[in-house]
Parts: sequence; C-alpha cells; structure tokens
Amino acid sequence: MRHRLTIAALLLGMVAAVPARADIKLAFVDIQRALNECRAGKAAKTQFRGRIERLQSQLEGEQNEVERLKRELEQKASLMQPDQRQNLEDDYEKKLRHFQDDYKNSRDELQEKDNQVTGAIVRDLATVVREIGSKNGYTMVMEKGTLLWAIPGTDITDQVIRAYDAMNVRPGSLGEEAERDAGKFGAAAASEEPPEEGASGRSTIMK
Repeated sequence: MRHRLTIAALLLGMVAAVPARADIKLAFVDIQRALNECRAGKAAKTQFRGRIERLQSQLEGEQNEVERLKRELEQKASLMQPDQRQNLEDDYEKKLRHFQDDYKNSRDELQEKDNQVTGAIVRDLATVVREIGSKNGYTMVMEKGTLLWAIPGTDITDQVIRAYDAMNVRPGSLGEEAERDAGKFGAAAASEEPPEEGASGRSTIMK
C-alpha cells in the first residue's frame, strides 16, 4: 500500500508541475479488465482452461494410483513375502515421486506460459493506450491499480478494448512493432514491463 501511495503522490506531483495555462487531460485504464475482456485475452483464457482440465485429469489419475498403492501397502504388506513387499514399496515410492514431479513441473509450466501470454497481450494493450493517449491529447493515462479515486468518465478501458480488438492482430505483435520502431510510440515503449494490477499483484489471464 505504501508503494502505491508513493506512486500516486508522484503522479499528482507531476500533474501539479504542468504549467497552469496548459489543458490537463487525465484518464485511467483497468489493465486486468482489458486483459479479461479483449478478444485475445478471452481466447488465451479458453486455451488455458482446456490445458488445465487436461492436466488435472492426468494428475488425478496419477494421484489415484499412488493412493491405491498406499492402501495396498497398509492392508497387505504384513501378509506379503519380503521381496513382494519391497517391490510394492519401490513401486509406490517411484509413482509418488513421479506424481510430485509432474505436479510441480505442470504448475511451473502453466505459470511460465501465463507470464508469456499475459506479457504479450499487456504490452499490446500498453501500445494501444499510448496511441489513444497521443491522438486524444491526454496529459497522462494511469493504470487503475495506482489510483485512490477517479471519476468514471475518465475510464478509457472500453475504448482501449475496442481499439485493440479492431486491429485483429496476433497477440504480442504490437509490442514487437514498438520494439522495432521505438520512435513511433515513444522510446520507453519497447523496454517497459507489463504494469501491475491493483492490490492482487500483477495482471494475469489465469484470474
């Protein structure tokens, strides 16, 4: 919270530094909502849900097998020959390790993919925001997560979503274009990290 208050204070200070005779025009964008509602974000979320469902099915099968072997050990180990018991214990430990590794690897893989896809779309959205800000003469366009309060009329999220969808581009392509032609969108465009979203942390299509 202290970090976000500092950002808000800095932004207000920047606005205060604008000469009194200048027209100050401010707006804000809800990046997480834009990510959720733009066509690219919806498609990515649908793909993720299918991937998650497939992984859950696979992991549940592995977990069920591990639990079956554990029950067998608990119920029958005392009745088995030593070599049979050892084989069953080895099989159980092997499948338990395999399940644990698959679970961790799947979680890490999904997180990495989420970071990649989210980052690509958010950079596209940031490019669209800069274009809209430049064309409409905004002094500053802020992210909703840095704001304490703003009137609804300064929210241009819907405009950003419509503009991005109308471009019908491959996710990440606008960010790539900005990197190739930084002068078109501003020198900082190519190197910016995706903005954070509110108190919950970063923006993500897995929300």
